[in-house]
Amino acid sequence: MRLLNIYLNHFPKHERHALCSTIRLTAYELFNIMTEVHKRYYKKTALTLLDVKHEQLRMQIYLAYELGYFKFNHEAEMAEGAECKEGHRYLTISRYVDELGKLIGAWIAGAREKGEW
Repeated sequence: MRLLNIYLNHFPKHERHALCSTIRLTAYELFNIMTEVHKRYYKKTALTLLDVKHEQLRMQIYLAYELGYFKFNHEAEMAEGAECKEGHRYLTISRYVDELGKLIGAWIAGAREKGEW
């Protein structure tokens, strides 16, 4: 979340209250659902919702990359070496999101084995 917030703060000014805000809210919802899943006895619906929110976050980040928002620096100015930084920023965030997806998948598999699904 910390790294994602840093990158989101560099999005163009016109996107701060649109896609940037949506990504941030989805990430926070994902965190909240993880807490909820941990506390529930029957985890099927919460894990399904967690999996859906994860996919939404992944696609929103991909959309931001496709729109070129990882190229920007403060105040919507193009950063020097923007192409290199854009790729690095996107790959870094994508790896974290993919790792989160693996953890969610393992959680779902574990819940199925325990009969919590």
